[in-house]
Amino acid sequence: MNLGLRYRKERPFKKWGIGILILFLFSLMIWLAGLFWFVHNVPETPTYNPLKTDSIIVLTGGSGRLEVGLDLLSKGYANYLFISGVARGVDVKELLKLVSRKPNEFACCIAIGYRADNTAGNAIETSIWMSKSQLKSLRLVTANYHMPRSLLEFRRAMPKIQIVPHPVFPPQFKRKDWWQWPGTAELLASEFNKYIIAQFGLKNNLPTEKNKL
Repeated sequence: MNLGLRYRKERPFKKWGIGILILFLFSLMIWLAGLFWFVHNVPETPTYNPLKTDSIIVLTGGSGRLEVGLDLLSKGYANYLFISGVARGVDVKELLKLVSRKPNEFACCIAIGYRADNTAGNAIETSIWMSKSQLKSLRLVTANYHMPRSLLEFRRAMPKIQIVPHPVFPPQFKRKDWWQWPGTAELLASEFNKYIIAQFGLKNNLPTEKNKL
């Protein structure tokens, strides 16, 4: 009798365990499908829109972004450049020196934002600057893997502003056959999780990129 009672007690727990395992595997399959969809929407090759916008917005956090933004400004893609998420105490002249540009060449047309420390903050900071400057369109410069979430946050913060994406392609990011590159795969998985959080408008407490130009 004791064996039968013990069997009846263990059986419900076994069913619960199987149910949890099935739920976990199903959730994992959905997450993986979403990850592949997300990666598919990450730009792989440069396809730039030649449209001139009122401003160029550069998001700090990765190499090459500021250089691309300055090149676009010098080529007349916009009249103003706003750099969001700059470390406090760093001014325009210092930024230009970091990328070997002459301060007098661009100083008049560049503005800096110091408040943002994540992508949602970038969008809000840019929205305030755009509103004060009475500008209606922007060209968004950030890394290709960061572009989907950036567009989501910027369109949410500025629904009436025309946004032209201009992705930067970091050399260390391996978009093709990304699953074969552990660093790229980890970065994409992290970015996809942040994208999910942003979709629901939740606060993102996941690790962020260090501000570096």
